[in-house]
Amino acid sequence: MEFRNDAEQNRYVLEDDGRVVAFTEYTERHDRLLFPHTEVDPGYSGQGLGGQLIKQALDDVRARGLLMVPLCPFVRGYIERHAEYADLVDRDALERFDREAGD
Repeated sequence: MEFRNDAEQNRYVLEDDGRVVAFTEYTERHDRLLFPHTEVDPGYSGQGLGGQLIKQALDDVRARGLLMVPLCPFVRGYIERHAEYADLVDRDALERFDREAGD
């Protein structure tokens, strides 16, 4: 599996022999990456690729010195299970989005 930031498509991807088998989309706003959606090809489910993808994406966010907002439930759950990434979350922005979504 190859991980890469597909900046043209605004997503991080895992590829198997050049074929995208998992991706997580992002939007960049004010030095923050918002993660709204993650998807794994059904033929590859159950192999831990979603977690592998998110770990590498978060490592890239850290390396770039950015913060992030986990709007995607999968990304949010990953961070809840891996507290070493909690410092990357812009909590104020996340709370604002949660409040707006509740309206």
